[in-house]
Amino acid sequence: MALPINIKSLITSQLIESERVEFKQGWNPQVILRSICAFANDFNNLGGGYIVVGMAEDNGVAVMPPMGLEVAKVDGIQKELLEICHFISPNYFPIVDVAVIEDKHLLVIWCPPGDVRPYKAPKGLGKDDKHNKLYYIRRMSSTVIAKEAEQQRLLELTAKVSFDNRINHHASLGDFNLTHIASFLQQIKSDLYEELPHLSLADLARNMGIARGSDEEIKPLNVGLLMFSDDPYQHFRGARIELIEYQDDIGDQFRETYFTGPIWKQLIDVMQHIKHQVVKEQVIKVRGQAEALRFYNFPYEAVEEAIANAVFHKGYDKENPIEVNVRHDCIEVLSFPGPLPPVDKAILQGTKVIARDCRNSRMGDFLKELSLTEGRGTGLPKIRRFMVKNDSPEPIFETDGDSVYFLTTLPIHTEFKVGQSEAQYSQSYSQSHSQSHSQSHSQSHSQSRSLQ
Repeated sequence: MALPINIKSLITSQLIESERVEFKQGWNPQVILRSICAFANDFNNLGGGYIVVGMAEDNGVAVMPPMGLEVAKVDGIQKELLEICHFISPNYFPIVDVAVIEDKHLLVIWCPPGDVRPYKAPKGLGKDDKHNKLYYIRRMSSTVIAKEAEQQRLLELTAKVSFDNRINHHASLGDFNLTHIASFLQQIKSDLYEELPHLSLADLARNMGIARGSDEEIKPLNVGLLMFSDDPYQHFRGARIELIEYQDDIGDQFRETYFTGPIWKQLIDVMQHIKHQVVKEQVIKVRGQAEALRFYNFPYEAVEEAIANAVFHKGYDKENPIEVNVRHDCIEVLSFPGPLPPVDKAILQGTKVIARDCRNSRMGDFLKELSLTEGRGTGLPKIRRFMVKNDSPEPIFETDGDSVYFLTTLPIHTEFKVGQSEAQYSQSYSQSHSQSHSQSHSQSHSQSRSLQ
């Protein structure tokens, strides 16, 4: 059955981080079993991983065109994969798809985080090896045996299933909207879209990893409700974006807009509103200069990244919605709670932020499919880069000592004048800079006379 992912993007590492994708030129059941175990343990809460069999690699990068697998052997490999997965303790079975890329057959093994980690797997598949099982984890792009301290952390992870990956016992599959699911699969160009007419809702939900349970008691996961229900706000009181646009400097006059519906649609809708209603370009024709100066009050890309960052990292078990405050002098994006350790107030002031944990890894995968987030710890540096490119002031990233909130403030461009026409502003800009030049020239002349 097809996977809810674009296989070509997966192979080129445009979609999933390279440390979450492993390429194998041929079928090596012993090595692949250990990697399945490591991805299932999801030691760093990154969202599991993928193994692509039939694809050679060079320093972690897929070598194109693919080598492929012999078509006659693909069915036998799948049967053997099912057999060796019985050696993983507790029971764990990945989701498998056969993809055809450039006329070559590849076996794609999706290993989402396991429900009852930690998992063990035998080091080998010999008779004496099968009862000697070890914990495996991922370190960068390698599968390694967990050390004693890492084993302890794996045991602690047993009770630490991310909120978005938990079963919601108060909802049912009927809360999913097939139109939203179909729209998502079509946008990411997943082969699963073509199979929709032939699948039951339960099979579809299982294959997308948005529901779990037996046939008689299958329940949706929180991530499925957030992404594919008509109104996630009914299940999670903080699952909406509130946009407040202030009409005056005091804050007495403002306009509120609430964005609801599937989380990914909320993000798209709020950014469309900001793009057309909030972001403004200013063009200044400077006397004696051929090229006009062009800049924005707020660079759209920086605003988009700030809001996407809030959507990705918000705690949806909290009742506080995401707040976007558009003021005359800045845009504020507020979400709850704050960043996960070790990120704190001090680290946020640095130019590089390295996050070791992820609050919504499953949601992150869906948003990355839509190219709405990257999830690689690049959000804050990108915001800074877009602000610099627009000659805007530095963005401000804040949290408190208890990491209760996360606030991103994007100051308005210092030269942007609200309410002035292009002609008025060009004239005032030229006058101010002319006066500045005149004063500078006068000071220089005065200094010259004093030196004489």
